Amino acid sequence: MNGLSTVLIVVGLFLLGGVYSFVKQHMPKGLIVLVSIGAAMCLAAGVLRLDVWS
Repeated sequence: MNGLSTVLIVVGLFLLGGVYSFVKQHMPKGLIVLVSIGAAMCLAAGVLRLDVWS
């Protein structure tokens, strides 16, 4: 596992925690969607860079 994959996965998990917190605080839906998209992109990029399948 390389460093960038680790960083992307950690940032994605951090953003998922932010989404959970925003939902509990009843923040605006647009902000929740934006942070959710960012989390999904970070997690996807981190997992794809793991080179598990090669």
